[in-house]
Amino acid sequence: MSVTTQDPAVPVEPTEPAERGRLDRFFEITRRGSTVKREVLAGLTTFATMAYIVVLNPLIIGTAPDADGNLLGIAPVAGVTALVAAVMTILMGIVGRVPFAVATGLGLNAFVAYAVASQMTWAEAMGLVVIEGLIITVLVLTGFRKAVFRAIPGELKAAIAAGIGLFIALIGFVDGGLVRRMPDAAGTTVPVQLGGDGTLRGWTTVVFLVGLLVTGILVARKVKAGVLIGIVATTVVAVIVDALAKPGPAFVDGKPNPTGWQLNVPTLPDPLIKAPDLHLLGNVSFTAFAHVGVMTAVLLVFTLVLADFFDVMGTTVGLAKQAGLATADGTDMPRLGKVLFVDGVAAVAGGAGSASSATTYVESSSGIADGGRTGLTSVVTGLLFLGALLLTPLVSLVPSEAAGPALVVVGALMIRQVKDIDFSDVGVAVPAFLTMTLMPFTYSITNGIGAGFVSWVAIRVAQGKARQIHPLMWAVAVAFVFYFGINLVKAVTGVS
Repeated sequence: MSVTTQDPAVPVEPTEPAERGRLDRFFEITRRGSTVKREVLAGLTTFATMAYIVVLNPLIIGTAPDADGNLLGIAPVAGVTALVAAVMTILMGIVGRVPFAVATGLGLNAFVAYAVASQMTWAEAMGLVVIEGLIITVLVLTGFRKAVFRAIPGELKAAIAAGIGLFIALIGFVDGGLVRRMPDAAGTTVPVQLGGDGTLRGWTTVVFLVGLLVTGILVARKVKAGVLIGIVATTVVAVIVDALAKPGPAFVDGKPNPTGWQLNVPTLPDPLIKAPDLHLLGNVSFTAFAHVGVMTAVLLVFTLVLADFFDVMGTTVGLAKQAGLATADGTDMPRLGKVLFVDGVAAVAGGAGSASSATTYVESSSGIADGGRTGLTSVVTGLLFLGALLLTPLVSLVPSEAAGPALVVVGALMIRQVKDIDFSDVGVAVPAFLTMTLMPFTYSITNGIGAGFVSWVAIRVAQGKARQIHPLMWAVAVAFVFYFGINLVKAVTGVS
Protein backbone atom coordinates (compact mmCIF):
# COMPACT_ATOMS: atom_id res chain seq x y z
CA MET A 1 0.00 0.00 0.00
CA SER A 2 1.54 3.30 -1.05
CA VAL A 3 1.86 6.28 1.29
CA THR A 4 1.20 9.79 0.02
CA THR A 5 3.28 12.59 1.55
CA GLN A 6 1.80 15.99 2.24
CA ASP A 7 3.30 19.02 0.46
CA PRO A 8 4.34 21.44 3.26
CA ALA A 9 3.20 24.39 1.13
CA VAL A 10 -0.35 23.05 1.11
CA PRO A 11 -2.49 23.64 4.20
CA VAL A 12 -3.25 20.43 6.08
CA GLU A 13 -6.95 19.60 6.03
CA PRO A 14 -8.61 18.85 9.36
CA THR A 15 -8.50 15.19 10.30
CA GLU A 16 -11.69 13.43 9.24
CA PRO A 17 -14.07 12.39 12.03
CA ALA A 18 -13.00 9.29 13.94
CA GLU A 19 -16.33 7.61 13.20
CA ARG A 20 -15.77 7.90 9.46
CA GLY A 21 -12.23 6.64 9.85
CA ARG A 22 -13.44 3.56 11.68
CA LEU A 23 -16.07 2.93 9.00
CA ASP A 24 -13.42 3.15 6.29
CA ARG A 25 -11.05 0.82 8.15
CA PHE A 26 -13.74 -1.70 9.05
CA PHE A 27 -15.03 -2.09 5.49
CA GLU A 28 -11.64 -1.37 3.84
CA ILE A 29 -13.36 1.17 1.60
CA THR A 30 -10.27 3.13 0.56
CA ARG A 31 -8.13 0.00 0.37
CA ARG A 32 -10.52 -1.49 -2.16
CA GLY A 33 -10.56 1.69 -4.22
CA SER A 34 -14.05 2.83 -3.33
CA THR A 35 -15.78 5.67 -1.46
CA VAL A 36 -18.69 5.84 0.97
CA LYS A 37 -20.83 7.62 -1.64
CA ARG A 38 -20.08 4.98 -4.23
CA GLU A 39 -20.91 2.18 -1.78
CA VAL A 40 -24.23 3.79 -0.86
CA LEU A 41 -25.22 4.24 -4.50
CA ALA A 42 -24.18 0.65 -5.23
CA GLY A 43 -26.39 -0.53 -2.37
CA LEU A 44 -29.31 1.38 -3.87
CA THR A 45 -28.64 -0.24 -7.24
CA THR A 46 -28.54 -3.75 -5.83
CA PHE A 47 -31.78 -3.17 -3.95
CA ALA A 48 -33.48 -1.76 -7.04
CA THR A 49 -32.58 -4.82 -9.13
CA MET A 50 -33.64 -7.43 -6.56
CA ALA A 51 -36.54 -5.75 -4.73
CA TYR A 52 -38.85 -7.73 -7.01
CA ILE A 53 -38.30 -10.76 -4.76
CA VAL A 54 -40.57 -9.15 -2.15
CA VAL A 55 -43.34 -9.33 -4.74
CA LEU A 56 -42.40 -12.49 -6.64
CA ASN A 57 -41.66 -14.86 -3.74
CA PRO A 58 -45.17 -14.40 -2.25
CA LEU A 59 -46.66 -15.21 -5.65
CA ILE A 60 -44.71 -18.48 -5.73
CA ILE A 61 -44.86 -19.88 -2.20
CA GLY A 62 -47.71 -17.77 -0.85
CA THR A 63 -50.23 -19.14 -3.34
CA ALA A 64 -49.12 -22.81 -3.50
CA PRO A 65 -51.17 -25.21 -1.35
CA ASP A 66 -49.48 -27.81 0.83
CA ALA A 67 -50.63 -31.43 1.07
CA ASP A 68 -53.52 -30.33 3.31
CA GLY A 69 -54.56 -27.53 0.95
CA ASN A 70 -53.34 -24.74 3.24
CA LEU A 71 -51.77 -21.53 1.90
CA LEU A 72 -49.15 -19.31 3.51
CA GLY A 73 -50.71 -16.19 2.00
CA ILE A 74 -49.22 -13.37 -0.07
CA ALA A 75 -49.04 -10.63 2.57
CA PRO A 76 -47.36 -12.77 5.28
CA VAL A 77 -44.79 -14.14 2.83
CA ALA A 78 -43.99 -10.62 1.60
CA GLY A 79 -43.27 -9.56 5.17
CA VAL A 80 -40.95 -12.45 6.06
CA THR A 81 -39.24 -12.26 2.66
CA ALA A 82 -38.28 -8.62 3.25
CA LEU A 83 -37.23 -9.31 6.86
CA VAL A 84 -34.99 -12.27 6.02
CA ALA A 85 -33.41 -10.36 3.13
CA ALA A 86 -32.77 -7.35 5.36
CA VAL A 87 -31.22 -9.21 8.30
CA MET A 88 -29.08 -11.61 6.27
CA THR A 89 -27.85 -8.96 3.80
CA ILE A 90 -26.77 -6.72 6.67
CA LEU A 91 -25.08 -9.73 8.29
CA MET A 92 -23.29 -10.49 5.01
CA GLY A 93 -22.04 -6.91 4.90
CA ILE A 94 -20.80 -6.87 8.49
CA VAL A 95 -19.42 -10.41 8.77
CA GLY A 96 -18.45 -11.18 5.17
CA ARG A 97 -17.68 -7.53 4.32
CA VAL A 98 -18.45 -8.11 0.65
CA PRO A 99 -21.02 -6.41 -1.62
CA PHE A 100 -23.19 -9.54 -1.83
CA ALA A 101 -26.91 -9.29 -1.04
CA VAL A 102 -28.98 -12.19 0.29
CA ALA A 103 -32.64 -13.08 -0.27
CA THR A 104 -34.95 -16.00 -0.99
CA GLY A 105 -33.47 -18.10 -3.79
CA LEU A 106 -35.51 -18.35 -6.96
CA GLY A 107 -35.69 -21.90 -8.25
CA LEU A 108 -35.23 -23.25 -4.74
CA ASN A 109 -38.46 -21.57 -3.66
CA ALA A 110 -40.34 -23.11 -6.57
CA PHE A 111 -38.89 -26.54 -5.71
CA VAL A 112 -39.99 -26.09 -2.10
CA ALA A 113 -43.46 -24.98 -3.18
CA TYR A 114 -44.22 -27.60 -5.81
CA ALA A 115 -42.04 -30.60 -4.95
CA VAL A 116 -41.72 -30.43 -1.16
CA ALA A 117 -44.76 -28.71 0.34
CA SER A 118 -47.06 -30.62 -2.00
CA GLN A 119 -46.13 -33.80 -0.08
CA MET A 120 -46.42 -32.41 3.48
CA THR A 121 -47.46 -29.38 5.49
CA TRP A 122 -45.80 -26.00 4.95
CA ALA A 123 -44.32 -26.16 8.45
CA GLU A 124 -42.71 -29.52 7.63
CA ALA A 125 -41.44 -28.24 4.28
CA MET A 126 -39.77 -25.29 6.00
CA GLY A 127 -38.35 -27.74 8.55
CA LEU A 128 -36.53 -29.53 5.73
CA VAL A 129 -35.21 -26.17 4.51
CA VAL A 130 -33.83 -25.50 8.00
CA ILE A 131 -32.14 -28.91 7.99
CA GLU A 132 -30.66 -28.18 4.56
CA GLY A 133 -29.29 -24.90 5.86
CA LEU A 134 -27.80 -26.57 8.93
CA ILE A 135 -26.05 -29.14 6.73
CA ILE A 136 -24.66 -26.37 4.52
CA THR A 137 -23.44 -24.52 7.62
CA VAL A 138 -21.72 -27.64 8.98
CA LEU A 139 -20.00 -28.13 5.62
CA VAL A 140 -18.69 -24.58 5.93
CA LEU A 141 -17.51 -25.03 9.51
CA THR A 142 -15.65 -28.22 8.60
CA GLY A 143 -13.91 -26.40 5.77
CA PHE A 144 -15.40 -28.66 3.08
CA ARG A 145 -17.25 -25.93 1.21
CA LYS A 146 -14.20 -23.69 1.15
CA ALA A 147 -12.01 -26.59 0.02
CA VAL A 148 -14.35 -27.30 -2.91
CA PHE A 149 -14.22 -23.62 -3.88
CA ARG A 150 -10.42 -23.79 -4.02
CA ALA A 151 -10.40 -27.11 -5.88
CA ILE A 152 -12.29 -25.73 -8.88
CA PRO A 153 -9.88 -25.10 -11.79
CA GLY A 154 -9.44 -21.45 -12.74
CA GLU A 155 -10.83 -22.01 -16.23
CA LEU A 156 -14.05 -23.46 -14.81
CA LYS A 157 -14.36 -20.51 -12.43
CA ALA A 158 -14.08 -18.14 -15.37
CA ALA A 159 -16.72 -20.19 -17.23
CA ILE A 160 -19.00 -20.06 -14.19
CA ALA A 161 -18.71 -16.27 -14.04
CA ALA A 162 -19.35 -15.91 -17.77
CA GLY A 163 -22.23 -18.38 -17.61
CA ILE A 164 -23.85 -16.39 -14.82
CA GLY A 165 -23.54 -13.34 -17.05
CA LEU A 166 -25.48 -15.14 -19.78
CA PHE A 167 -27.96 -16.42 -17.21
CA ILE A 168 -28.81 -13.04 -15.69
CA ALA A 169 -28.99 -11.51 -19.16
CA LEU A 170 -31.61 -14.11 -20.08
CA ILE A 171 -33.47 -13.32 -16.85
CA GLY A 172 -33.41 -9.67 -17.88
CA PHE A 173 -34.70 -10.42 -21.38
CA VAL A 174 -37.49 -12.66 -20.03
CA ASP A 175 -38.48 -10.27 -17.24
CA GLY A 176 -38.51 -7.44 -19.76
CA GLY A 177 -40.76 -9.40 -22.14
CA LEU A 178 -38.28 -9.37 -25.01
CA VAL A 179 -37.86 -13.16 -24.88
CA ARG A 180 -40.95 -15.24 -24.23
CA ARG A 181 -42.05 -18.85 -24.25
CA MET A 182 -43.93 -19.88 -27.37
CA PRO A 183 -47.59 -20.65 -26.56
CA ASP A 184 -47.39 -23.97 -28.43
CA ALA A 185 -43.76 -24.78 -27.56
CA ALA A 186 -44.63 -28.46 -27.16
CA GLY A 187 -45.39 -28.71 -30.86
CA THR A 188 -42.27 -27.02 -32.18
CA THR A 189 -38.49 -27.28 -31.95
CA VAL A 190 -38.30 -23.59 -31.01
CA PRO A 191 -39.13 -23.19 -27.28
CA VAL A 192 -38.76 -19.39 -27.07
CA GLN A 193 -39.32 -16.48 -29.37
CA LEU A 194 -38.99 -12.71 -29.74
CA GLY A 195 -41.87 -11.04 -27.91
CA GLY A 196 -45.30 -12.55 -27.54
CA ASP A 197 -45.80 -13.50 -31.19
CA GLY A 198 -42.35 -13.35 -32.76
CA THR A 199 -42.44 -9.56 -33.07
CA LEU A 200 -41.83 -6.61 -30.79
CA ARG A 201 -44.96 -4.69 -29.91
CA GLY A 202 -46.55 -2.90 -27.02
CA TRP A 203 -45.53 0.04 -24.86
CA THR A 204 -44.00 -2.21 -22.21
CA THR A 205 -41.47 -3.46 -24.76
CA VAL A 206 -40.66 0.13 -25.68
CA VAL A 207 -39.98 0.87 -22.00
CA PHE A 208 -37.58 -2.10 -21.80
CA LEU A 209 -35.73 -1.10 -24.97
CA VAL A 210 -35.44 2.53 -23.83
CA GLY A 211 -34.09 1.31 -20.50
CA LEU A 212 -31.59 -0.98 -22.19
CA LEU A 213 -30.33 1.81 -24.43
CA VAL A 214 -30.10 4.38 -21.62
CA THR A 215 -28.41 2.00 -19.18
CA GLY A 216 -25.99 0.76 -21.81
CA ILE A 217 -24.98 4.31 -22.76
CA LEU A 218 -24.54 5.36 -19.12
CA VAL A 219 -22.33 2.35 -18.33
CA ALA A 220 -20.37 2.71 -21.57
CA ARG A 221 -19.65 6.35 -20.72
CA LYS A 222 -18.62 5.23 -17.19
CA VAL A 223 -21.20 7.42 -15.50
CA LYS A 224 -21.11 6.85 -11.76
CA ALA A 225 -24.15 4.86 -10.60
CA GLY A 226 -25.08 4.41 -14.25
CA VAL A 227 -27.03 1.22 -13.58
CA LEU A 228 -29.05 2.82 -10.78
CA ILE A 229 -29.74 5.92 -12.85
CA GLY A 230 -30.88 3.67 -15.68
CA ILE A 231 -33.33 1.83 -13.41
CA VAL A 232 -34.74 5.05 -11.95
CA ALA A 233 -35.06 6.74 -15.35
CA THR A 234 -36.75 3.71 -16.86
CA THR A 235 -39.15 3.47 -13.92
CA VAL A 236 -40.14 7.10 -14.46
CA VAL A 237 -40.77 6.36 -18.13
CA ALA A 238 -42.79 3.28 -17.12
CA VAL A 239 -44.99 5.28 -14.75
CA ILE A 240 -45.69 7.83 -17.48
CA VAL A 241 -46.42 5.12 -20.05
CA ASP A 242 -48.75 3.31 -17.68
CA ALA A 243 -50.64 6.50 -16.90
CA LEU A 244 -51.11 7.37 -20.59
CA ALA A 245 -51.34 4.02 -22.41
CA LYS A 246 -52.61 1.79 -19.56
CA PRO A 247 -51.16 -1.50 -20.90
CA GLY A 248 -52.37 -3.42 -17.83
CA PRO A 249 -50.84 -6.57 -16.30
CA ALA A 250 -49.57 -9.57 -18.29
CA PHE A 251 -52.67 -11.54 -17.27
CA VAL A 252 -56.18 -10.14 -17.04
CA ASP A 253 -58.83 -12.40 -15.50
CA GLY A 254 -56.55 -15.38 -16.09
CA LYS A 255 -56.11 -14.59 -19.79
CA PRO A 256 -52.72 -13.54 -21.23
CA ASN A 257 -52.21 -9.92 -22.20
CA PRO A 258 -49.14 -9.96 -24.53
CA THR A 259 -48.58 -6.20 -24.29
CA GLY A 260 -49.01 -5.96 -20.52
CA TRP A 261 -46.43 -5.49 -17.75
CA GLN A 262 -44.63 -8.76 -17.02
CA LEU A 263 -44.63 -8.52 -13.21
CA ASN A 264 -45.30 -5.22 -11.46
CA VAL A 265 -47.66 -2.58 -12.78
CA PRO A 266 -45.88 0.76 -12.17
CA THR A 267 -48.66 2.63 -10.41
CA LEU A 268 -48.50 4.34 -7.03
CA PRO A 269 -49.99 1.91 -4.49
CA ASP A 270 -52.58 2.82 -1.88
CA PRO A 271 -51.64 2.80 0.93
CA LEU A 272 -47.95 3.60 0.59
CA ILE A 273 -47.15 2.40 4.11
CA LYS A 274 -48.46 -0.81 5.62
CA ALA A 275 -47.44 -2.68 8.77
CA PRO A 276 -45.82 -6.04 7.92
CA ASP A 277 -47.48 -9.37 8.76
CA LEU A 278 -44.78 -11.51 10.41
CA HIS A 279 -46.87 -14.26 12.01
CA LEU A 280 -45.13 -16.94 9.89
CA LEU A 281 -41.85 -16.54 11.81
CA GLY A 282 -40.99 -19.81 13.55
CA ASN A 283 -43.76 -21.79 11.82
CA VAL A 284 -41.50 -24.85 11.46
CA SER A 285 -41.93 -28.57 12.12
CA PHE A 286 -39.45 -31.45 11.86
CA THR A 287 -42.00 -34.25 11.50
CA ALA A 288 -41.61 -34.66 7.72
CA PHE A 289 -39.52 -37.81 8.16
CA ALA A 290 -42.45 -39.51 9.87
CA HIS A 291 -45.01 -37.99 7.50
CA VAL A 292 -43.54 -38.88 4.10
CA GLY A 293 -40.93 -41.48 5.04
CA VAL A 294 -37.24 -41.23 5.83
CA MET A 295 -35.98 -42.00 2.30
CA THR A 296 -38.26 -39.45 0.62
CA ALA A 297 -37.31 -36.75 3.14
CA VAL A 298 -33.60 -37.56 2.78
CA LEU A 299 -33.75 -37.31 -1.03
CA LEU A 300 -35.58 -33.99 -0.81
CA VAL A 301 -32.98 -32.61 1.60
CA PHE A 302 -30.14 -33.94 -0.58
CA THR A 303 -31.57 -32.16 -3.63
CA LEU A 304 -31.92 -28.91 -1.67
CA VAL A 305 -28.36 -29.17 -0.31
CA LEU A 306 -26.75 -29.90 -3.67
CA ALA A 307 -28.68 -27.18 -5.51
CA ASP A 308 -28.00 -24.57 -2.81
CA PHE A 309 -24.36 -25.60 -2.34
CA PHE A 310 -23.34 -25.13 -5.96
CA ASP A 311 -25.77 -22.37 -6.86
CA VAL A 312 -24.09 -20.24 -4.20
CA MET A 313 -20.64 -21.51 -5.14
CA GLY A 314 -21.14 -20.35 -8.71
CA THR A 315 -22.62 -17.02 -7.67
CA THR A 316 -19.78 -16.37 -5.23
CA VAL A 317 -17.18 -17.18 -7.88
CA GLY A 318 -18.79 -14.86 -10.41
CA LEU A 319 -19.35 -11.96 -8.03
CA ALA A 320 -15.85 -12.21 -6.52
CA LYS A 321 -14.23 -12.10 -9.94
CA GLN A 322 -16.43 -9.20 -11.06
CA ALA A 323 -15.65 -7.20 -7.91
CA GLY A 324 -11.93 -7.87 -8.21
CA LEU A 325 -11.92 -9.67 -4.86
CA ALA A 326 -10.70 -13.01 -6.16
CA THR A 327 -7.00 -13.80 -6.10
CA ALA A 328 -5.05 -13.72 -9.37
CA ASP A 329 -5.48 -17.48 -9.87
CA GLY A 330 -9.13 -17.31 -8.85
CA THR A 331 -8.69 -19.87 -6.07
CA ASP A 332 -9.53 -17.66 -3.10
CA MET A 333 -11.03 -14.38 -1.92
CA PRO A 334 -10.94 -12.37 1.32
CA ARG A 335 -13.08 -13.78 4.15
CA LEU A 336 -14.37 -16.61 1.97
CA GLY A 337 -15.16 -18.82 4.96
CA LYS A 338 -17.25 -16.10 6.60
CA VAL A 339 -19.08 -15.34 3.35
CA LEU A 340 -20.03 -18.99 2.93
CA PHE A 341 -20.95 -19.26 6.62
CA VAL A 342 -23.39 -16.34 6.41
CA ASP A 343 -24.91 -17.90 3.32
CA GLY A 344 -25.43 -21.17 5.19
CA VAL A 345 -27.05 -19.35 8.10
CA ALA A 346 -29.25 -17.53 5.56
CA ALA A 347 -30.69 -20.85 4.41
CA VAL A 348 -31.57 -21.68 8.03
CA ALA A 349 -33.10 -18.22 8.53
CA GLY A 350 -35.14 -18.53 5.34
CA GLY A 351 -36.66 -21.80 6.51
CA ALA A 352 -37.24 -20.55 10.07
CA GLY A 353 -38.92 -17.44 8.66
CA SER A 354 -41.11 -19.42 6.19
CA ALA A 355 -39.60 -17.43 3.33
CA SER A 356 -37.83 -20.49 1.82
CA SER A 357 -34.06 -20.92 1.62
CA ALA A 358 -32.23 -17.58 1.37
CA THR A 359 -29.03 -17.36 -0.64
CA THR A 360 -26.48 -14.97 -2.13
CA TYR A 361 -28.09 -13.08 -4.99
CA VAL A 362 -26.62 -12.91 -8.47
CA GLU A 363 -28.29 -9.50 -8.88
CA SER A 364 -25.61 -8.20 -6.52
CA SER A 365 -23.61 -7.90 -9.72
CA SER A 366 -25.60 -4.76 -10.57
CA GLY A 367 -24.32 -2.97 -7.47
CA ILE A 368 -20.80 -4.22 -8.15
CA ALA A 369 -21.09 -2.84 -11.67
CA ASP A 370 -21.94 0.52 -10.07
CA GLY A 371 -18.73 0.44 -8.02
CA GLY A 372 -19.69 -1.52 -4.90
CA ARG A 373 -16.61 -3.25 -3.46
CA THR A 374 -17.24 -3.63 0.26
CA GLY A 375 -19.74 -4.82 2.82
CA LEU A 376 -21.09 -1.29 3.18
CA THR A 377 -22.93 -1.86 -0.10
CA SER A 378 -24.69 -4.86 1.48
CA VAL A 379 -25.50 -2.96 4.67
CA VAL A 380 -27.20 -0.23 2.61
CA THR A 381 -29.15 -2.82 0.62
CA GLY A 382 -30.21 -4.55 3.84
CA LEU A 383 -31.38 -1.31 5.42
CA LEU A 384 -33.47 -0.64 2.32
CA PHE A 385 -35.08 -4.06 2.74
CA LEU A 386 -35.89 -3.08 6.33
CA GLY A 387 -37.61 -0.03 4.90
CA ALA A 388 -39.42 -2.32 2.48
CA LEU A 389 -41.05 -3.99 5.49
CA LEU A 390 -43.19 -0.88 5.88
CA LEU A 391 -43.11 0.14 2.23
CA THR A 392 -43.80 -3.27 0.70
CA PRO A 393 -46.53 -1.79 -1.53
CA LEU A 394 -44.09 0.86 -2.87
CA VAL A 395 -41.52 -1.80 -3.86
CA SER A 396 -43.96 -2.94 -6.53
CA LEU A 397 -43.59 0.42 -8.30
CA VAL A 398 -40.45 -0.72 -10.17
CA PRO A 399 -41.57 -2.97 -13.06
CA SER A 400 -39.41 -5.82 -14.35
CA GLU A 401 -39.16 -3.87 -17.61
CA ALA A 402 -37.12 -1.29 -15.68
CA ALA A 403 -34.93 -3.75 -13.75
CA GLY A 404 -34.41 -6.11 -16.70
CA PRO A 405 -32.17 -3.78 -18.74
CA ALA A 406 -29.76 -3.53 -15.79
CA LEU A 407 -29.40 -7.31 -15.70
CA VAL A 408 -28.71 -7.47 -19.43
CA VAL A 409 -25.99 -4.79 -19.23
CA VAL A 410 -24.40 -6.44 -16.19
CA GLY A 411 -24.49 -9.76 -18.04
CA ALA A 412 -22.53 -8.14 -20.86
CA LEU A 413 -19.92 -7.02 -18.33
CA MET A 414 -19.61 -10.48 -16.78
CA ILE A 415 -19.24 -12.36 -20.07
CA ARG A 416 -15.84 -10.73 -20.42
CA GLN A 417 -14.49 -13.47 -18.12
CA VAL A 418 -14.20 -15.75 -21.16
CA LYS A 419 -10.85 -14.12 -21.87
CA ASP A 420 -9.38 -16.29 -19.09
CA ILE A 421 -10.43 -19.55 -20.77
CA ASP A 422 -8.01 -21.39 -23.08
CA PHE A 423 -10.39 -22.58 -25.80
CA SER A 424 -7.48 -24.10 -27.74
CA ASP A 425 -7.49 -26.94 -25.19
CA VAL A 426 -10.58 -29.05 -25.94
CA GLY A 427 -10.35 -30.55 -22.46
CA VAL A 428 -11.01 -27.03 -21.17
CA ALA A 429 -13.23 -25.74 -23.96
CA VAL A 430 -15.96 -28.41 -23.74
CA PRO A 431 -16.52 -28.24 -19.95
CA ALA A 432 -16.35 -24.44 -20.05
CA PHE A 433 -18.83 -24.29 -22.93
CA LEU A 434 -21.26 -26.67 -21.20
CA THR A 435 -21.00 -24.66 -18.00
CA MET A 436 -21.74 -21.37 -19.73
CA THR A 437 -24.54 -22.55 -22.00
CA LEU A 438 -26.47 -24.86 -19.70
CA MET A 439 -26.94 -22.15 -17.09
CA PRO A 440 -29.22 -20.03 -19.31
CA PHE A 441 -30.57 -22.92 -21.39
CA THR A 442 -31.75 -24.89 -18.33
CA TYR A 443 -32.39 -21.77 -16.20
CA SER A 444 -30.15 -23.16 -13.47
CA ILE A 445 -26.68 -22.23 -12.25
CA THR A 446 -26.42 -25.62 -10.55
CA ASN A 447 -27.03 -27.55 -13.78
CA GLY A 448 -24.31 -25.62 -15.57
CA ILE A 449 -21.79 -26.21 -12.80
CA GLY A 450 -22.69 -29.90 -12.63
CA ALA A 451 -22.22 -30.40 -16.35
CA GLY A 452 -18.89 -28.61 -16.18
CA PHE A 453 -17.62 -30.73 -13.28
CA VAL A 454 -18.67 -34.06 -14.76
CA SER A 455 -17.36 -33.31 -18.25
CA TRP A 456 -14.09 -31.88 -16.87
CA VAL A 457 -13.35 -35.10 -14.98
CA ALA A 458 -14.45 -37.39 -17.81
CA ILE A 459 -12.44 -35.60 -20.51
CA ARG A 460 -9.33 -35.23 -18.36
CA VAL A 461 -9.41 -38.96 -17.67
CA ALA A 462 -9.82 -39.70 -21.39
CA GLN A 463 -6.83 -37.45 -22.08
CA GLY A 464 -4.72 -39.46 -19.65
CA LYS A 465 -4.56 -36.55 -17.18
CA ALA A 466 -6.38 -38.17 -14.26
CA ARG A 467 -3.58 -37.23 -11.86
CA GLN A 468 -4.26 -33.55 -12.51
CA ILE A 469 -7.79 -33.84 -11.11
CA HIS A 470 -8.20 -32.70 -7.52
CA PRO A 471 -9.76 -35.41 -5.28
CA LEU A 472 -12.65 -33.09 -4.41
CA MET A 473 -13.38 -32.64 -8.11
CA TRP A 474 -13.82 -36.43 -8.29
CA ALA A 475 -16.14 -36.42 -5.27
CA VAL A 476 -18.26 -33.55 -6.54
CA ALA A 477 -18.48 -35.03 -10.06
CA VAL A 478 -19.79 -38.29 -8.57
CA ALA A 479 -22.32 -36.34 -6.49
CA PHE A 480 -23.55 -34.58 -9.62
CA VAL A 481 -23.92 -37.88 -11.47
CA PHE A 482 -26.20 -38.91 -8.62
CA TYR A 483 -27.98 -35.54 -8.78
CA PHE A 484 -28.65 -35.74 -12.52
CA GLY A 485 -29.75 -39.38 -12.17
CA ILE A 486 -32.07 -38.73 -9.22
CA ASN A 487 -35.12 -40.04 -11.10
CA LEU A 488 -33.33 -43.32 -11.79
CA VAL A 489 -32.47 -43.56 -8.10
CA LYS A 490 -36.12 -42.97 -7.23
CA ALA A 491 -37.22 -45.63 -9.69
CA VAL A 492 -34.75 -48.18 -8.29
CA THR A 493 -35.60 -47.43 -4.65
CA GLY A 494 -39.32 -46.98 -5.23
CA VAL A 495 -39.28 -43.58 -3.53
CA SER A 496 -41.76 -41.03 -4.87
